[in-house]
Amino acid sequence: MGAFTAYRRTRSIGPSESAAPKWRDKKRYLWPLGLLVPLSPFAAWFLVEKLTLGLFWAVGAWLIVIVIPLVDLLAGEDGNSPPDEKIPELQADRYYRWCTYLFLPLQYIGLVFACWCWVNSPMASGEKFALAMTVGVVAGVGINAAHEMGHKSEKLEKWLAKIALAQSFYGHFFVEHNHGHHVRVATPEDPASSRYRENFWFFLPRSVIGGLRSGWQIERARLERAGVSTWSYKNNILNGWAMSVVLFGSLIAVFGWEIAPWLVVQAIAGFTFLETANYLEHYGLLRAKRDDGTYVRCSPEDSWNSDHVVSNLFLYQLQRHSDHHANPRLRYQSLRSAADAPQLPAGYAVMIVCAWVPPLWRSIMDKRLLAYYDGDMSRINVLPGR
Repeated sequence: MGAFTAYRRTRSIGPSESAAPKWRDKKRYLWPLGLLVPLSPFAAWFLVEKLTLGLFWAVGAWLIVIVIPLVDLLAGEDGNSPPDEKIPELQADRYYRWCTYLFLPLQYIGLVFACWCWVNSPMASGEKFALAMTVGVVAGVGINAAHEMGHKSEKLEKWLAKIALAQSFYGHFFVEHNHGHHVRVATPEDPASSRYRENFWFFLPRSVIGGLRSGWQIERARLERAGVSTWSYKNNILNGWAMSVVLFGSLIAVFGWEIAPWLVVQAIAGFTFLETANYLEHYGLLRAKRDDGTYVRCSPEDSWNSDHVVSNLFLYQLQRHSDHHANPRLRYQSLRSAADAPQLPAGYAVMIVCAWVPPLWRSIMDKRLLAYYDGDMSRINVLPGR
């Protein structure tokens, strides 16, 4: 499993606590709920067929921005973290891996079905766009599944991560996230760490372009150290992009060029959802520096944490982001909530929508960030010039 950080204990365990019931994962059989997301294109088609209302083509987007936030509000926060001694057993339990593995075939069956709908269903352009947004939600959550598997050491999971990324044409994420973002997180040098008072719509191109540039530099340096050409098939970015080219080319060959614009729309929607998550995960947070100018090791306090139970079920506990960055090898079922980390006021589904409206985002988050650092601007990752 590898080493992981055990959180500090603030009190001793009394006799009654030592006799407490053995911990178990109460969400164990709820994790397959995440597989409902890639089924959303089928749900969209069914609702349109039964209710004859084209607006239901956007059911995937509704799921993210309306349904999950409302259920999150009703369900509240989780508050149930595995104890340190339980983690080795959780890490070894392959049931949890299959909950992510099964996402991929459903993801691509849904994509093929959407292509069939774009060609064969009587749809106006607006309805086709709505379906593309639904498919884009699947692609975005697919990037999250790739994120979960890409951190693992098993070759199978690394390849599955690349396959999951092919739909959004975001193969460079496989390299940049693991070897760039996790090294430079919560610093001005990281393109995927948003800064205080940085508008999301300015952050988006900075993160996309900066992540692409950084990932390419990292992969080129790796290949040079191995004495291999940058343009080799061993280049993880190139073979990731090749998967996307084969995927898009095959779909266009089968269904025709009519689907090409919608494939582009869903890919852009997919990585935009990812980059919005990046935006809110580290907004304004800044790691401290040592006397020699290097940054201290990443800790749970360098990521915004959210323990809202329903959105965590659909996102494989991505919202327990504080523990993820402190212990990136931990699988999603082993992640713990971090009470000492800065806390988001809601789950990602709500906060993503807030991020798209910059005045709303700033009214919610700026005062929370300033309060976390006691108003000390020297401890905040500030947008230059602000």
